Order: sequence, then structure tokens, then C-alpha cells
Amino acid sequence: MTITPAAQGFYMPGEWARHTGCWMAWPCRPETWPEGAFDGACEAYAEVARSIARFEPVTMVCDPADVAEASLACGPGVQILSLPISDSWIRDTGPSFVIDGKGGLAGVHWRFNAWGGNYPECEEDQKVGGLLLDHLSLPAFSAPLVMEGGSFHVDGEGTLLTTEQCLLNPNRNPGLSREEIERQLKDHLGVSTIIWLGEGYQDDETDGHIDEIALFVRPGVVMAITTDDPGDANFKAFQDNLDRLKRARDARGRELEVIEVRQPARRDENGVRLTLSYTNLYIANGGIVMPAFEDPADDEAYRTVRKAFPDREVVQVPALDIVRGGGGIHCITQQQPEP
Repeated sequence: MTITPAAQGFYMPGEWARHTGCWMAWPCRPETWPEGAFDGACEAYAEVARSIARFEPVTMVCDPADVAEASLACGPGVQILSLPISDSWIRDTGPSFVIDGKGGLAGVHWRFNAWGGNYPECEEDQKVGGLLLDHLSLPAFSAPLVMEGGSFHVDGEGTLLTTEQCLLNPNRNPGLSREEIERQLKDHLGVSTIIWLGEGYQDDETDGHIDEIALFVRPGVVMAITTDDPGDANFKAFQDNLDRLKRARDARGRELEVIEVRQPARRDENGVRLTLSYTNLYIANGGIVMPAFEDPADDEAYRTVRKAFPDREVVQVPALDIVRGGGGIHCITQQQPEP
């Protein structure tokens, strides 16, 4: 019989719970970005790392060949850990940390197939979660589920948000039903209620990761991306998600308060719409590190986030160069909670 985290009393706390630190991974795959954009991406990663380091310790995992470059770019306030990696989206390739409320800390190591096969050279990223847990000398639970950390968000009180587009996608776990996937989530993250949204952004390379469209602000409160333009390609999906959130009940039986944040204006690169999302942010100890996109909506989003998190300092970081690679600030970070 397989022993699961939930069976041993482990659960994943909300992202706002106190952290011992934040994990990131240094860009090492230039082909992830459009031609000429890789250097800008490295600079943006370094700025995110320095911004989070104002609030909590940051450790940057980097390929052995990039140690000097990453150290110089990030500065003395960011620790460097040399490990083989294939790419730099640690939210999806690293472990999801769980606690037992009694001082115990462990990690869930998901199976990784590069978002359904987006790039074949992902062997190192398939291993990095386990290597990181070995480095920390933490118990590791290997989950029999192809999964990425950006595809779910939890409230720490038994509720999990995710999307049908991602978790039910045949390029992840084609042999598993919705009920079987729910069971794996409950067993490995200690949740009891799954709230399913529908689809994410048009042209989202992650197939609808939840961190692009919604996040728990605190138990009972969700922030969600919206648009008021019926002609926008995302309008129908975003409205459906709002309707689902307003009908949902969490694990404690509560209706959800929904805070709406407007998506930025359309921005295309090589004919593909970029996934620009203000919910793709990082909740740090006493702070929020959120994206700016050189867009008129940036200021409104900043005010919305600051109002939603009144007890945290909100820092806005230019993130276009990160998004050009297919993700955002939440995608390149992973919190390690205090036990």
C-alpha cells in the first residue's frame, strides 16, 4: 500500500503562510525565448530574485555552467545552488512542499513531461524536484501524476483551485478520470474540495495553468482575471470562470468572495498573444512581488493587489521579458513554508 502525504497528516499550506525561503531557477535554455530576448529574461529573473530577497531568503538553482553568471547578476543577497536543470520554471519542475502542523516538512515530487511535451530535452527537469529534496534532506513523496505546481492553488484549509483545460488534458494523464485525478490531489496535497475552473488564456503554453487566471488571496477570497470586452478572445472563458467561482463553495462551506482584476491590453509577438496576467504573482513574507507589463492597466492592477493584501508591501517588477518565455513571476518561484 502506498503511503501518501495526507495519510501521514501532511497538507500544503496557503502561499501566505510563513516561508523559510523561496526557490528559483536560473534561465539556461535560450531557445525558450524569442531570438534576442534571453539576456533580458536573465535580467528580469535577477530582479525578481532581488525583490523577493527583501522579504525572505532566496536560493537560485542554476546549471553548473551558469554559477558565476547567476551569482554576479543576482548579487550577494541571493544564494546559489548548483544542480543540473533543463529549464527555469521551478514552480512546475520543483517539489510542492507540505507540512504536518507538528514541525514536519516534506515535498511532493510530481512527474513532469514539459507541459504535455513542449520540449523533449527535459530529462534534468524531471529529476530536479527529487534532487532538491535530497539536498534539503527532506522526505520525498513521489506522486504517480503528471503535474505542474502552477496548475493548482490551495487555501491551506482544504480547498484547491485548478482548471479542466490543464488537469484533464489528454497530454498529461490520459489514463486517469477526473475522479482519479481528484483522489491523487487529495492524497498528496491534503485537500478535500476541488474547485474546477474551465479554460485559461488563449494561446497559453501551459494549457490553462491556474496561476495565470486566479489565486487564493486568503481562505474564502479569490482574485480572478477578467475582461469587460465581449470581443476579446478570452471573454467567454473568463466569464465562465467567474460564474464557476461565484457558484462554488470551499471546504468549509463558504461562498467565495471574488476580487476581479482586469487583464492588460492585447500584446502579440510573432502572431501569438502573450499571456499577461496580474494573478501570476508571488506572495512573500510581508510582501507581494507582482508583474508590470508597460501597460495602462498596470496601475489599476497595482491598486487592486495592494487593496487585496493590505498588510503586505506590494512591489511591481517589469515582467514582459519573463512572459516572452511562456510564464510569469509565480511560474519562476516556489515557496518553502515553515514547518
